[in-house]
Amino acid sequence: MIDLSDVAARFVAENFRYINSKAPKYSLEQLRLVMLSYSKISTRYILSSSLFVGLSIISPALSQEKLGESQVIDLKYPQAKKIDVVDNYHGHLVKDPYRWLEQTESPETQAWITDQNRVTDNYLSRLKNRSEIRRRLEDLWNYERFGIPEKRGEFYLFSHNDGLQNQSILYRADTLEADRKVLLDPNELTSDGTVALAGYVATKDGRYLAYGLADGGSDWRTWKVRDVKSGRDLEDSIEWVKFSSVAWKPDGSGFFYGRYDEPTEGQELTGTNENQKVFFHRLGESQKQDQLVFQTPEHPKWGFSPRVTDDGHFLVLENWKGSEPQSQVFILDLQDPDGSVVPLITGFDAEYEWIGSSGDELYFLTDHEAPKRRLIAVRVGDEKRQTWKEIISEGEHVLESVSLFGNTFYAQSLINASGSVSIHNLSGQKTGEIELPGLGTVSGFGGSQDSKETFFSFTNYVTPAAIYRVELESGDIRLWRQPQLDLDPEKFLTEQVFVESKDGTQVPMIVTRLKTSKLDGSNRALLYGYGGFNISITPSFSPATAAWVDSGGIYAVANLRGGGEFGRDWHEAGMRQKKQNVFDDCIASAEFLIQKGYTDPKRLALQGRSNGGLLVGAVMAQRPDLFGACLPAVGVMDMLRYQKFTIGWAWVAEYGSSDEADQIENLLSYSPLHNLKSGTCYPATLITTAERDDRVVPGHSFKFAARLQETQSCSNPVLIRIETRAGHGAGTPTSMKIDEYADLWSFLMSNLR
Repeated sequence: MIDLSDVAARFVAENFRYINSKAPKYSLEQLRLVMLSYSKISTRYILSSSLFVGLSIISPALSQEKLGESQVIDLKYPQAKKIDVVDNYHGHLVKDPYRWLEQTESPETQAWITDQNRVTDNYLSRLKNRSEIRRRLEDLWNYERFGIPEKRGEFYLFSHNDGLQNQSILYRADTLEADRKVLLDPNELTSDGTVALAGYVATKDGRYLAYGLADGGSDWRTWKVRDVKSGRDLEDSIEWVKFSSVAWKPDGSGFFYGRYDEPTEGQELTGTNENQKVFFHRLGESQKQDQLVFQTPEHPKWGFSPRVTDDGHFLVLENWKGSEPQSQVFILDLQDPDGSVVPLITGFDAEYEWIGSSGDELYFLTDHEAPKRRLIAVRVGDEKRQTWKEIISEGEHVLESVSLFGNTFYAQSLINASGSVSIHNLSGQKTGEIELPGLGTVSGFGGSQDSKETFFSFTNYVTPAAIYRVELESGDIRLWRQPQLDLDPEKFLTEQVFVESKDGTQVPMIVTRLKTSKLDGSNRALLYGYGGFNISITPSFSPATAAWVDSGGIYAVANLRGGGEFGRDWHEAGMRQKKQNVFDDCIASAEFLIQKGYTDPKRLALQGRSNGGLLVGAVMAQRPDLFGACLPAVGVMDMLRYQKFTIGWAWVAEYGSSDEADQIENLLSYSPLHNLKSGTCYPATLITTAERDDRVVPGHSFKFAARLQETQSCSNPVLIRIETRAGHGAGTPTSMKIDEYADLWSFLMSNLR
């Protein structure tokens, strides 16, 4: 006889994500009890009944057959109807038969999502070693980790996770070594951990904490205020904030923030985000009473990041326009009760990031006349550029960020995608540098300008983030926290290589592997790329990556053009009409790994998220022969319609738009959705997205999956994994991350053979 209690427990545990998307009111234990209610019926009847057959269709996880490396499942994909939609893009007639999948909430799309998740869960549940992979991921994720502390008034604030908590808890402590007390525990907000702490800012005296919450992965934020000493919330609640933090007045009377108008009902996750406005919220008042500080209705695509100088003299508004790297700066004299917002730096000719102030002199990190950035000082009331003072000159390497403490600047630079930190006086003269533990990523150096201490973290692909305290007066540096986990970093080798791209450009790539791995083409390898939006991809620790390498896989990260690793020129070499350079760099990196014996095409996978998902989709369409598997996540797949949803319009500076006649041919040349061809054998593909992604709406992945399933000519699987309570990635609960990577890695293990 079969132990039905075990059957029920296994069924519910292995299929909880799918079942709960349809019956979210039930807990895992309740579902298990429902299944157990059938144990009163004879085993023979249950195993042969239509009821149990139906359950088996929902999930064959109970099947004893597991998919081994040489097995092939005959997949039957859900039918995706095709409708007659043809658009005319400047004389180019383009069919869009899956347009209906853009409507995420429609009954038809919801049914398609259910059917696709059923097929995907069916396949994944039968993969060899999936349970073992998940257990190893859970082991590696289960380590104590801290966030970088900051001192506010009499308290230190920092986050902590004991290992497997879905969300890190925010604590306060009287000293760095004193017992910590819970200030905010996001895990108590929902049972599934899908409401995340998405930012917090404390008043200078540490009395109040403004904190933002993200629900189910959405970019929308609701900001609340908590009394730090009592741990109780005030009645203040600010809604419809997106792409903006808050900036307190130094006296703690209130804060500035940017928000959009409340969206039309039903359009919260797909409607276009335009006309951001800056408000001031006075503590204790309702949001309806908030003072409108600045708006530019004549420029609906402008957005603003509010900052307040440490002395409380000025409100600094960094003015951005979509994804364009260029910005402007407006200021408001907070000492003048009749003052108004006035321009300080205009023209959108370069990027300007406010760093700090000294009286009426404001410091900005900029690439104005310096592609690798420099630090300048601009005096309020004197907008003439010839009077700007250069503090830290442009150097050989990209100047990533600068922090000001007293009379000292801490400058972080990138040397071939690895961090370094130098120290400078107010005149910009270099006075020293911080010795880092090795090649990796350094971040932090936050705090008020009058702080006596600051903190930074250091990490790389096999070393979790260790946190160091810097005593600013003496320069003394001491380790504060270093995570311990079941992983020996001495087993691994990380090396940087340079790949020659199609046009001769040298592209750096960091490769991490076991020291014992042989370069004979027998290794499974995973190539990761992004290549866009001036974003630098630098070494960082992930339990998922560690599990991949620890299992014998090779992990390679290519620093493609379009990123920010080498400054503005490197970024612009991968934008708009030059976007193909990014794909060429990726293809060259894959070919390098094959030619040098790291792997073989059948054992090589390509992974990327968001703009990196676009990368994966475009490259696998251009070179399907080069990979055994592909993992495009939350990707921009329809390059002709991306600008029509949420914040998509903001990417026009990066990609160009189908609304522009001179861009349409370039977009059509690489748009993943439009370059899939019938009769082609594409690599095994597992697409991942989420219903609540309002950054890159899931319709991109839905349409790409339907088209890829239609065109696939061989037995390589084409699956899409759709989370129902997640978004673009930020704030995803730990349990969801572990589940996702267990699926991804077991999918690769079974298909890279």
